[in-house]
Amino acid sequence: MPIKAYKPTSPGRRGMTAYTFEEVTKKKPEKSLTEALPRNSGRNNQGKITTRHRGGGAKRAYRIIDFKRTLRGVPAEVTAIEYDPNRSARIALLQYENGEKRYILAPVGMAVGQKVSAGPEAELNPGCALPLGNIPPGTTVHNVELFPGRGGQIVRSAGVGAQLMARDGDYVLLRLPSGEERRFHAHCYATIGQVGNVEHENINLGKAGRKRRMGWRPTVRGSAMTPRDHPHGGGEGKAPVGLPGPKTPWGKPAMGFRTRKGNKNSSRFIVRRRK
Repeated sequence: MPIKAYKPTSPGRRGMTAYTFEEVTKKKPEKSLTEALPRNSGRNNQGKITTRHRGGGAKRAYRIIDFKRTLRGVPAEVTAIEYDPNRSARIALLQYENGEKRYILAPVGMAVGQKVSAGPEAELNPGCALPLGNIPPGTTVHNVELFPGRGGQIVRSAGVGAQLMARDGDYVLLRLPSGEERRFHAHCYATIGQVGNVEHENINLGKAGRKRRMGWRPTVRGSAMTPRDHPHGGGEGKAPVGLPGPKTPWGKPAMGFRTRKGNKNSSRFIVRRRK
């Protein structure tokens, strides 16, 4: 998808890039497939901030995405490619032969009028969903289930894709976008193709206001704080951190420290770690 660059008419415009939205064919979402998106500004049910630097932003409705692809064996036609403010990928509106409408993630190469389906007998075309055991090795997939029937949970961001490496009995081996190689049950569903909007990583926001409209608040450097507010704070002038390595505001190592628990049950499925 092409990216447009603005003329440097102001410091905020200099270097700013944006989407051309050439692939988007429908501006307003399907009303029956949207729901209200309440604001919590990073707070939990107790009102405590559990995710920092969130708040404000433009109002938006949530688009209900069919990550499970439960309509098996029913052909569908792509009627529109839409923009989704809640994710980096584009979404596709499907019209099934039984009259039902659903949203899915739009993979690379998907166009209006294309036929897709889900089920063990589906074709190996972008947008079709099949069990991993029915997909040949070397195929690129996305929207992968971690457990059968739970719905796609990983490989859903713009431009990403996982490669099916091999099959071994009831399990298949996938190379994830992080480089990690992990085993998945052959009954887990995945969608054929690479997630669309590949140029997303090349977008330059250009100014702080664009980030605020996305719901992100400013991030203050730890070295600009006081010692009671951050381990990096204090000192006269531009002082070094004064620690063997950077830390979080709560004193935990911030870089290079593995936070995954060693006794996690799913660790037995990991064949090769990403690091």
